[in-house]
Amino acid sequence: MADWRDNVRRVVPYVAGEQPNWPDMVKLNTNENPYPPAPGAAEVLKNMNTEQMRLYPDPTAGDLVKAIAAYYGVDPEQVFVGVGSDDVIAMAFMTFFNSDKPILFPDISYSFYEVWADCFRIPYRQVPLDADFKLQPADYSAENGGIIFPNPNAPTGIALEPDAVESIVRSNPGSVVIVDEAYVDFGTASALPLLEKYDNLLVVQTFSKSRSMAGMRIGFAIGSRELIACMQDVKYSVNSYTMNRPSILMGKAVMEDEAYFRETCKKIIQTREWAKEELEKLGFTLTDSKTNFLFASHRSVPAKKLFQMLREKHIFVRYFDRPRIDNYLRITIGTKEEMEILLAALRTYLNK
Repeated sequence: MADWRDNVRRVVPYVAGEQPNWPDMVKLNTNENPYPPAPGAAEVLKNMNTEQMRLYPDPTAGDLVKAIAAYYGVDPEQVFVGVGSDDVIAMAFMTFFNSDKPILFPDISYSFYEVWADCFRIPYRQVPLDADFKLQPADYSAENGGIIFPNPNAPTGIALEPDAVESIVRSNPGSVVIVDEAYVDFGTASALPLLEKYDNLLVVQTFSKSRSMAGMRIGFAIGSRELIACMQDVKYSVNSYTMNRPSILMGKAVMEDEAYFRETCKKIIQTREWAKEELEKLGFTLTDSKTNFLFASHRSVPAKKLFQMLREKHIFVRYFDRPRIDNYLRITIGTKEEMEILLAALRTYLNK
């Protein structure tokens, strides 16, 4: 007799960063922004008409879409929004990666790519980064059913130059190429200017990092009108009301505050470069991160040991027990004060 378990879709799920809740913690493990959202977000909440919560939100998220389009100088028909960039990328996987050929993405990268491919039954091949954790564009000229990679990469923090990104897009006219720009605002050139030349390019960004809105789950994609229309068709076949009303209104307010956005990004970049120098003094080797985190390996103390020591002190960083990167810590850039606490703990431990 058949068992219902025979028809269950089995997947190995993505493991998110730990979300501790200690009053004295220093949380540097999930790449959240250490600063609050732009003040306009609080104003939206303060003045929100809760009576409207009984009504469905705008399924097009029109106010948010228009704000994003205006900021980036594209037409609203070129913008797709979703519940965080994870939702947007998952929708793109369902929409564009339906070939018998494998999609390509780096072997050391955002681990959700592998999970989505397995979940949606998409064949894939992980392309190894080189010995310096750098992505080589020539490795993406093989036959494929689509390509996705982060720029800058995560968890390595290393960025590709614009001409390298373009070479991948140009070499794959028969595939959709997705550039995941979750961390682009911390020192990397966006691929958005390439949209004028290539209709197979989809650029994905998020409000979770540089715009301090991880808790509201807002992500978006910008591409050709044809690509976005295809994604909308799939979205409306799955769930018409993906964006809630507070997210739409708060996202619009945050997007319109350019000065605050630039100020917080600048502070994070300055803290990153300072922390990098301090960690190097303690014997760490770091990649050239262009993100809001550092990827660090100590010359003599194993990363796992440091991770456990810090965790005991309620200082949370990220450790990946995976080949090639199992001796690295990924350290989110917090406030200057939070980074001082981290460095003090490391100094005490390493100099004892």
